[in-house]
Amino acid sequence: MSFQLAACAEMLWQDKPIHWRASRLHEMGFGVGLWNWPAWDLDALEKTGATFTIMNGYLEGRLADAEGSDMLLKSARETAKVGKRLGVHRLNLHGTGLGDQGLPIQQMAHVAPGMWLKARDTLHRICDLAEEEGLTFTLENLNLREHPGCPFNSTSDVLSLVAAVDRPQLRINLDLYHTQIGEGDVIRHAEACLPWIGEIQVADNPGRCEPGTGEMNWAMIARALNAIGYGGPVGMEAFAKGNPEDALEAFRNAFTI
Repeated sequence: MSFQLAACAEMLWQDKPIHWRASRLHEMGFGVGLWNWPAWDLDALEKTGATFTIMNGYLEGRLADAEGSDMLLKSARETAKVGKRLGVHRLNLHGTGLGDQGLPIQQMAHVAPGMWLKARDTLHRICDLAEEEGLTFTLENLNLREHPGCPFNSTSDVLSLVAAVDRPQLRINLDLYHTQIGEGDVIRHAEACLPWIGEIQVADNPGRCEPGTGEMNWAMIARALNAIGYGGPVGMEAFAKGNPEDALEAFRNAFTI
């Protein structure tokens, strides 16, 4: 079998316009992932005919305090309009906004118990918005080595929140690159998250390049995902170690069973 494969356009062919990258991914049979949309020509992206699988679902805001929650909902509502225009399948969230080099805007050493309840309530508000607009949001796990101080960052934290909300409008964006760095045991984490997974993202570690360039056994991971019944989207959120087209073919081969 083959999974539904996509790749992050912003990490490949970085010397090319974004619509060129989306078009090339589409020609090669891949869906297209995006990060932030304000810098891009939406008309040009729309004309590519590409399938946009995932995009950052907000520009600012936080999960766990009243002001941040209101900011997040306002930003998500604005982004939802763009997502609907491009036909984006999933709009992605984190525990807080990410600034330069992926560093969290709101860093914290400890998440207090009351913040878990506020984060759950914020995500219910996101689900209400998603239900109203006919959209799906995902909450992505990160790792503290590269995103220090980001609240609700771990695979376990994301699973706890999404399972607590337990609504079809909110799924997990399970990034196995981040799981490997932060916790390891990626297959068992995938199995635990399975009922709530909206997308799986991959990159090898170390280096955050395509499968086959690092320590992770992608053939075994792909077989394990198939064995537990996952047949959904897999997105390569990775840089190319060399030629992007070779990197994409390595990714395709890793996830073709």
